[in-house]
Amino acid sequence: MKKIVLLIFTVSFLLINLSPVQAQNNPRNIYEVKPGDYLWKIAQTYNMTVQDLKQINGLQTDLLLIGQKLRVSIDYKVVPGDTLWKLSQTFTSTVPLIKTANGLKSNTIYIGQKLKIPPKKLRMKGQFFLMTREEFKDWIFNQKFTRKVGKVQQHHTYQPSYQSFNGSNHFTLLQGMKDHHVTGMNWSDISQQLTTFPDGSVALGRPFNTPPEGSFGLLNEAVMHEIEKDAVAIENVGNFDAEHMTDEQRETIITVTALLMLKYDLQPTVDTITYHHWWDINTGKRVLDAGHGHAIKTCPGTGFFGGNSTDDAKNNFYPLVDRKMHEIWAAMQ
Repeated sequence: MKKIVLLIFTVSFLLINLSPVQAQNNPRNIYEVKPGDYLWKIAQTYNMTVQDLKQINGLQTDLLLIGQKLRVSIDYKVVPGDTLWKLSQTFTSTVPLIKTANGLKSNTIYIGQKLKIPPKKLRMKGQFFLMTREEFKDWIFNQKFTRKVGKVQQHHTYQPSYQSFNGSNHFTLLQGMKDHHVTGMNWSDISQQLTTFPDGSVALGRPFNTPPEGSFGLLNEAVMHEIEKDAVAIENVGNFDAEHMTDEQRETIITVTALLMLKYDLQPTVDTITYHHWWDINTGKRVLDAGHGHAIKTCPGTGFFGGNSTDDAKNNFYPLVDRKMHEIWAAMQ
């Protein structure tokens, strides 16, 4: 399924009118990395900076993989029916960005006019990128990874909780989590690849090519690394033992999990979407619902999509993820 989804996502825009230099590779504002490519070379080709290229595409390092897709600036000739708003939507840009890039004083454009269209940049600070659900969908399908993933871990942060979030302090909370993980837990980086917030945004933290570190076998590091080697960890900001999840965050958790299932060609089961509650945090043993006598957490919360048992996941969460997978699939055809 993953290969089919990626193919549809790439070819569904083949008839857009672009300049010859763009058409040599991919006839949209997407460039597919080829052997011998590196960021500076691509940036020079499309009259961009390396930093802009990284911020537009959510790149945490300079590593590129063959087949990876990057959004780039393009030169476009206006055709009948075009408006700045339509162009901004088609090319993942904004009207102000297009106007600034072309020195436009108004929204009026004319047939045959040549425009430079830069993609919009993701919100970022340090290693962290903050995205909407749609931006994450674009990001995850354009990426190539070196690490095989077989399961998605669901956590709640407990602290920070909803009371810690003021609507604009995403990066402050992320840095606080990283500081705790590095200084308090002696881990190498922030533990989780992804963090969801009450406003529905999702942040990229730990690089996807690096396994998470977490409390799965705190007394046996070898076991912890074995558990984590094929995992992607999601921390959902909130204390879902006590707090009621917002509709926006709920939709983001479902959507992000569905996108990861599609990306890695997985189906929702107890083996592919796992709750922290199902594991002994000291030994790393997976106990599922037989946690009596083991060191277990309530994470991702007793109120996480109806509860934290395997039955709760099967009855309340997995069906929502499966339905969202089908919605995404249908929308891309």
